[in-house]
Amino acid sequence: MDNFTFYSPTFFVFGKETENQAGEYVKRFGGSRVLVHYGGKSAKSSGLLDRVEMSLDKEGISYVSLGGVKPNPRSGLVYEGIELCKKEKVDFILAVGGGSVIDSAKAIAAGVVYDGDFWDFYSGKLIEEALPLGTVLTIAAAGSEGSPDSVITKEEGMFKRGATGNAIRPKFSILNPALTQSLPPHQTAAGITDIMAHLYERYLTNTKEVEVTDRLIEALLLTMRHEGPRVIADPNNYEARANIMWAGMMAHNNAVGVGRSQDWTSHDIEHELSALYDCAHGAGLAVTMPAVFTYVMKHDIMRFAKAAVRVWGCEMDFDHPEVTAREGIEALRNFLISIGMPRNFKELGAREEDIPKLVEVLCRGNGRNGTLNGFVTLNEDDCTKIYRMMV
Repeated sequence: MDNFTFYSPTFFVFGKETENQAGEYVKRFGGSRVLVHYGGKSAKSSGLLDRVEMSLDKEGISYVSLGGVKPNPRSGLVYEGIELCKKEKVDFILAVGGGSVIDSAKAIAAGVVYDGDFWDFYSGKLIEEALPLGTVLTIAAAGSEGSPDSVITKEEGMFKRGATGNAIRPKFSILNPALTQSLPPHQTAAGITDIMAHLYERYLTNTKEVEVTDRLIEALLLTMRHEGPRVIADPNNYEARANIMWAGMMAHNNAVGVGRSQDWTSHDIEHELSALYDCAHGAGLAVTMPAVFTYVMKHDIMRFAKAAVRVWGCEMDFDHPEVTAREGIEALRNFLISIGMPRNFKELGAREEDIPKLVEVLCRGNGRNGTLNGFVTLNEDDCTKIYRMMV
């Protein structure tokens, strides 16, 4: 196990009707002039936004609102939010929505207190200072409600890139699983896929002797394997929703990733798909992960074989561990298809003729040097082959 530091200060408020306490927690963490940041019509039509604003009114907290966050959140709205916060002297940001809304709120929080272009943080600069923020989560997927991470798409060039820093960990996050019961099945399944990807990206490590975090990751993957079909069959199953929501947070606050190298090449490769085609991130990952895993499998056959046995119930073939490893990858693929995720480029809406463009932006765009570093270092030829495996 590698040396590590781990700091996760977010205060979690979990359960039914907890969104009515948003004002109380904004006040507790020092907010007096709030930006309420949200997505589209559902936050309004469901009455959630009204309940949150009523809770702020109850505490005597003033606020301004900025909606319009799209899936794969865009830089243009971030710039608008930064200017609005400066103009209105906002001192706290409250994100009401899923990972896209939270990521946009984090970018705004970092940009308000920074003299330069917020995109510097999405080009490698560590976020060390930001406005405090809280969240009211509506989708179990990205894990942004507990993480130090944010992903934004820059409209000029359509670069989808990430930023990180403990300064953008939420001060509090309100998690009411009932808020996810109205999600369409495709969105629920995409969230489950994203959670599983966060776990696999940490599981694929070159660090030895990390049994504690291996077992934690396996347990969370088994939870998703169990709860995924239950919630697809019965969207109103509160207990299944609750387990998925908490697993989503645990998958990405890095408690299961400490002390070990991590991968993230599947995420990098997928980001170009959701940036170009505006598909759901989880749907893109469902197509990307099996291709990447099959391509890099030989780097450490036993790691894939172990996941196959411990998570997917495959029988270990000690004479031919590559057979077991492939069975595990195929089990993952079949599981994702069974909950409604796409299996290839065609079902995702991607085009084979775009592969050169995808590889160019992936490997050379926004200052990259031609390679992706992770479980295996991938060059442009590797990435081309991986995209072609998805067709």
